[in-house]
Amino acid sequence: MKLKIALAQINTRLGDVQSNLEKHLALAGQARQAGMDLLVFPELSLTGYVLQDLVSSVSCRPDPNDPIFSRLLDASRDIDLMVGFVDEDTRHRFYIASAYLSQGAVVHVHHKVYLPTYGLFDEGRFFASGNSVRAFDTRFGRFGMLICEDFWHASPPYLLWLDGADVLLFASASPGRGLNGEPKLESSAWVEHTNRAYACLFTTFVVHSNRSGFEDGLNFWGGSTVFDPNGKVVVQAPYFEESLTTAEIDLNQLHRTRARLPLLRDERPELVQRELERILHG
Repeated sequence: MKLKIALAQINTRLGDVQSNLEKHLALAGQARQAGMDLLVFPELSLTGYVLQDLVSSVSCRPDPNDPIFSRLLDASRDIDLMVGFVDEDTRHRFYIASAYLSQGAVVHVHHKVYLPTYGLFDEGRFFASGNSVRAFDTRFGRFGMLICEDFWHASPPYLLWLDGADVLLFASASPGRGLNGEPKLESSAWVEHTNRAYACLFTTFVVHSNRSGFEDGLNFWGGSTVFDPNGKVVVQAPYFEESLTTAEIDLNQLHRTRARLPLLRDERPELVQRELERILHG
């Protein structure tokens, strides 16, 4: 089975949800006309990243009655969408979230589990942490979603792998940092190394959409990628600019790679559980 994926590497307007929504809908139309099956947006694609006190004013609900999501859900009747937003729960806690939309319905919502509060990051002051990591079924197979800092920790992608995800969808708003003698930023090099490692270790497809542009002194480097289960790059978007980058992946490659390299077959989650209980409980 072939799956056509588009990476929407966009520069969002901080706090301007309506303007960002129109960009989402326009790109969904372009991707649909290009024959794409799935369009993946970066972290907080509807709101911008450095929100701080704007958080409560830009939140929305992944629900057909929400004025923002009603239009996104309508667009998802023709192409699956993964969008980034601020989710507000019934007790008015706010989460960095991604939603997977398909055929007019909300299939899954992921709340960012790990909120960085080091260096230039201060997410823990403004957002609540998510508390679950779950794979979900789509019309193309079983997927998993993570957001930025989530995939700097080994446990979330590992849990998605054990939960049946064969395609890992990563969204980020990763700012450029770390200059040295190499031709690329340290931050982009680390992310690409990490994504390739997950593709190899878990014999999965790894799809990463990172934003571009400037916001509040931060420069987001773009460079979105798709890696196959052999760790080979399928496509890479340009650095430091907006783009709609497309790729086609062959899901039958999962069969070929795992027949040659049966890491999933030989994994021992019961051993991991036992050793974690020992570590946690002394």
